[in-house]
Amino acid sequence: MNTTEKLREIIFGTTTPAGRLFDLFLIISILGSVTAVMLSSIPAVHVKYGYSLYLLEWGFTLLFTVEYAIRLRISENQKKYAFSFFGLVDLIAIIPTYMSLLIPGAEFLTVIRALRVLRVFRVLKLIEYIDGASILADALWNARHKIFVFFSTLSILVVIIGSVMYLVEGENAGFSSIPTSIYWAIVTLTTVGYGDISPQSTLGKALASFVMLTGYAIIAVPTGIITAELARSPRNPKDRLVVCKNCGSQQHPPHAKYCHQCASSLLEI
Repeated sequence: MNTTEKLREIIFGTTTPAGRLFDLFLIISILGSVTAVMLSSIPAVHVKYGYSLYLLEWGFTLLFTVEYAIRLRISENQKKYAFSFFGLVDLIAIIPTYMSLLIPGAEFLTVIRALRVLRVFRVLKLIEYIDGASILADALWNARHKIFVFFSTLSILVVIIGSVMYLVEGENAGFSSIPTSIYWAIVTLTTVGYGDISPQSTLGKALASFVMLTGYAIIAVPTGIITAELARSPRNPKDRLVVCKNCGSQQHPPHAKYCHQCASSLLEI
């Protein structure tokens, strides 16, 4: 086994002790880097340990840069790794620190490195449970039209409510413009209730009460849509029906080779 194959086994593999140790070291380094960035954002800590945290952050960045370069160099398919999910995350995770040389404060974007901790699924051999995320993603995709209609209707509703509240309350009550009133409608409809703007008149309070009660009912709508799609989703990926890209027919078992509607090949799906 040459050096490249040995490095590939350690960096990309998790079946060997060396591979697992490397991934665990990488995860600890990622957590340490994210922790350093978060501590640096605390004024008191930054004043006392800012320079040390700065050096520590650059140390982690150089470490991850070398790691990314090695991964790219030893990959069997460099293009596939570079454009894969983890490949893109590995690249994006090291960019903010270099950006901070030109854009002050960009280093705080390095918290995106937390995404790299997802490799813990491979280390702990939990990769088979990621199928749960796939089922949820499929449910969201299948419900996209209903969700779009829901949010479109909701957007129209908050515009109407905001405009009416602007007419009812006016600038004296803090509703200085229709966009500001729409902001109030969104905050109230979602039951967040910041309280920075509130109606003063009896009619305004009555309208606000109606919006609050409506918010409780509206929140349940997307939950119901997604739950219905999840209920229809097969729990086993092997049981999922194949969809024809040509005609859109969905009634094909996994072993089907041709569409029963248009006879197009299903093997390319």
